[in-house]
Amino acid sequence: MTELLNVINSFQVLDLETEQLIREYFIEERFKKNDVIIQEGKICSKIYFIKSGLVRRFCLEDGEEVTKWIYTDNQFMTSLTSYFEQKISFENFQASEETIVYSLSYQDELTLLEYPLFSKFHIKLLRLYLSRLNEFHHFYTSMSAQEKYLYLLNSLPQIVLKAKLKDVASLLGVSPETLSRIRAQIN
Repeated sequence: MTELLNVINSFQVLDLETEQLIREYFIEERFKKNDVIIQEGKICSKIYFIKSGLVRRFCLEDGEEVTKWIYTDNQFMTSLTSYFEQKISFENFQASEETIVYSLSYQDELTLLEYPLFSKFHIKLLRLYLSRLNEFHHFYTSMSAQEKYLYLLNSLPQIVLKAKLKDVASLLGVSPETLSRIRAQIN
């Protein structure tokens, strides 16, 4: 729980009451490698904070799994549209290794949002994530595969270090062979 509270306090310093509520409402869960955490076709009812592990977000496109993102330690994750709008998810989240998370249910989040310090944290986190998402899509779509790989290597090295080669290749939109050539050129 320390990791979660440290991240929250880095956005918004909490009082003891709010911190205690977070300890109460966030539940530790463990997932084995290949466990599905969020499933396409079902409503996502939780948001997760990764204490340790690796989670791959992917969609099925023409029968193929296409990796859309890879989450690592100290990151929040959820199927955004499904969770926030309580709609059926169009994506899957799967543990790529043993993963420990703290989960918060949709209903418990609504309760926590009634507390001003948690609400301030929530707004600050959403603003940061939306800003980074916008920036990422702006730059990432115009990058070459090598530039994308270098971006990941410099900005989020834990993804490159921990994820399977085929998952990183899928995220970059290239074949594993092309990614191997890119890595060989850089090293």
